[in-house]
Amino acid sequence: MKTINKISLTVIALLAITLPVMAQGAPPATPIDGGLSLLLIAGGAYGVKKIHDARKK
Repeated sequence: MKTINKISLTVIALLAITLPVMAQGAPPATPIDGGLSLLLIAGGAYGVKKIHDARKK
């Protein structure tokens, strides 16, 4: 029972801390360009490699 209380208190505290930060929002013209595209491509390539390796076994 004590662990459930600790977990709930931690979740509530984290939500209370992050809600004001999320309320600020992003500027209307935030560019999503090169860096994010490279991360998406790298993540996709890594996923394909993992699937390929898993099928080899």
